[in-house]
Amino acid sequence: MSPKPVSLRPALTRRAAVVAGSAAAAALFATVPAAPAAAPAAPPASPTVTVSTTVVPLAARSATITLDPQAVAAAAPAAARRSAMQKALGKIGSPYRYGATGPNAFDCSGLVTWAFKSSGKSLPRTSNAMSRVGSPVSKSALQPGDLVFFYKPVSHVGIYIGNGKVVHASSRKSPVKISDISRMPFNSARRV
Repeated sequence: MSPKPVSLRPALTRRAAVVAGSAAAAALFATVPAAPAAAPAAPPASPTVTVSTTVVPLAARSATITLDPQAVAAAAPAAARRSAMQKALGKIGSPYRYGATGPNAFDCSGLVTWAFKSSGKSLPRTSNAMSRVGSPVSKSALQPGDLVFFYKPVSHVGIYIGNGKVVHASSRKSPVKISDISRMPFNSARRV
């Protein structure tokens, strides 16, 4: 008597759904910024991204992914901030020129507006006007991509990069560079 044939269809269907769901989740999480190096002990204030998959027959050869719209909306500004920070870091060494908005030379607010505009977010042109957009952030709660303002009244801006440092276009005497936040009189910070 020959053995009875075994159907692999249910197992293959489950496997295809798991693989498709895992690939989609990996693609989504690749766009979510990493947590700062010194994460606080308290749970994060921002919502988490939830991914759910629906199993579909193998014949359909696709998977449905449902995303929480609030989580996606919260992730978009964080991704723009991180992107702007990376673009500003890419301009280290570029010359300072008063009134310049890039892409080859910058003043402080020109660097910030250029970096954020390149990342899909428009900001006012001057540091003083920027200091009134977004949400206020305490110095102790800074995250990479936050705007940091200096002097009273506000006359200088940089982008926080973590570990107490900002990237900024400082003065005619120096190019775009990274500085310790404590080297200038801190005024305020905003998250856009």
